[in-house]
Amino acid sequence: MKISIITVCWNSEKYLKTAIESVLNQTCKNIEYIIIDGGSTDKTLDIIKYYEPLFEGRMRWISEKDKGIYDAMNKGIGMATGDIVGLLNSDDFYIDSTSLGKIVETFTHENVDCVYADLYYVKENDTDKIVRKWVTGNKRPFNKGWHPAHPAFFVKKEIYNRLGDFNLKYRIAADFEIMLRFLEKYSISSHYLKEFILKMRLGGESNKSFDNIKKGKNEILNAFKENQIKTPFYYPYKRWFFKVLQYLAR
Repeated sequence: MKISIITVCWNSEKYLKTAIESVLNQTCKNIEYIIIDGGSTDKTLDIIKYYEPLFEGRMRWISEKDKGIYDAMNKGIGMATGDIVGLLNSDDFYIDSTSLGKIVETFTHENVDCVYADLYYVKENDTDKIVRKWVTGNKRPFNKGWHPAHPAFFVKKEIYNRLGDFNLKYRIAADFEIMLRFLEKYSISSHYLKEFILKMRLGGESNKSFDNIKKGKNEILNAFKENQIKTPFYYPYKRWFFKVLQYLAR
């Protein structure tokens, strides 16, 4: 099976090399790498152009203005020709050279629509320092506070074709909404791969400020409503409880 990995970036010169190299160094070679740049003005494009020939035709990229990160992700999904699609943030990276091979092997053996795994949150300037462990565990209802880590969530391209891509009315929580839609509303088949496959630097749009945290919470509650899934009044507290447990698991 062929896997398409999509990286969205904008003025990402600081860490983009690490992300690209983590894809380039995978032992699984049936990989298509797609980079969607939002019109960077730093050295991001120089970095992309340097690595492009090293992929020997397996990298494609564009650079143009977009309507935000999820619009850029949708562009990447539209360009993808692989059987499987995964998204790698420009400041994240796969833990070792076997990460994507394990994902593809799981799809092949389990014959499922999606595979999700675990990830480490690490310090921005010291990626050997693990701050939080996201151990997803087996599937449970989203309204109980469970959901996969989106960067470790891989889906067959045909699912995007059939059930739609990111809903752009969600500015912060479109990744949550699409996983909720796929796994809960439409009950696509899934498999939990009990492996840590990538490291994610601390940060993220939803946690940049108290205002974003509040907006993200409201978008998540709206996602439940739009997908006609009932949530108990204590849902936000249960979700944060699970996050606290991840910090304690260090």
